[in-house]
Amino acid sequence: MSSAPSTRAQARTPDFSAPEFRAALGMFATGVTIVTARTEAGELIGLTANSFNSVSLSPPLVLWSLARAAGSMVPLSNGRHYAINVLAADQQALAERFAARGTDRWAGVAFTDGVSGAPLLDGAVASFECFNRSQYVEGDHVIFVGEVERCSHRAQASPLLFHGGRFYAEHPL
Repeated sequence: MSSAPSTRAQARTPDFSAPEFRAALGMFATGVTIVTARTEAGELIGLTANSFNSVSLSPPLVLWSLARAAGSMVPLSNGRHYAINVLAADQQALAERFAARGTDRWAGVAFTDGVSGAPLLDGAVASFECFNRSQYVEGDHVIFVGEVERCSHRAQASPLLFHGGRFYAEHPL
């Protein structure tokens, strides 16, 4: 038997600190992606994200999120297309490079252009070419929902994982 719904209109004030929250979230193991796009002027954009998830099979929808203060927020929120590249176990250095600031993220990176121009990284275990369908501002992030126009994957390839603030490439899959 369920209890009556709460009449509270707001969530309770958290009883934990931001570092405690981050540490608890870090216990959820995720894959690692690099979201890629091109600006209207053709400039390459890319960033590491582990906030990727499926939303719907019909229509095919995925989501990921980006900090509102991110330097790439404007071109990504205004762009029409992007790609989500799921990284392979041997691509940790690429994940670290695309997470760093003040470096040329694209120097020497092998990729092909997707149908709408978003870069598809060579060696990724999967890629999702997305139409930028909708965005939702929540807290300090924007949630992007992409409608998948094309996808591909490499069967039997091992993904790069992230857990507890560390990358993991050796795992029994």
